[in-house]
Amino acid sequence: MNTTVVGVDTSEAADAALAWALRDAAARGGRVVALMAYDYLNQPHGLDEPGFTPDFSEPDARRVLDQVVARVRSQVDEAAAVDIEPRGVLDLPVRALLDASREADVVVGSRGLGGFRGLLLGSVSQQVVTHASCPVVVHR
Repeated sequence: MNTTVVGVDTSEAADAALAWALRDAAARGGRVVALMAYDYLNQPHGLDEPGFTPDFSEPDARRVLDQVVARVRSQVDEAAAVDIEPRGVLDLPVRALLDASREADVVVGSRGLGGFRGLLLGSVSQQVVTHASCPVVVHR
């Protein structure tokens, strides 16, 4: 079975990349791993939550990831037929995606949550495209 790993954060670009991967997996009979990497300083939060929590942990990241996956899944008709594995990892996004690229195809959004909004390609996307061990789709 084809496996596609999608880099997920709380950005619109990541949501669009996940939706694209779900449609692609449904068409090809594959599965999707929604991968959210976080660390002490880069914590994913919901829209109405504070930007930094000193005691942020894996269950917090998993809760946000589950919310993102449920929201995007509900917007994609084909998603019901796709096996989705939410995976939160304590790691840097680039390193986590490059590790995943050894065993699956990778999909990333063109831009994430970084501060340089004028760039066409974010730093994580650029590094993944440059160094991945597999084909990479950059969804824009």
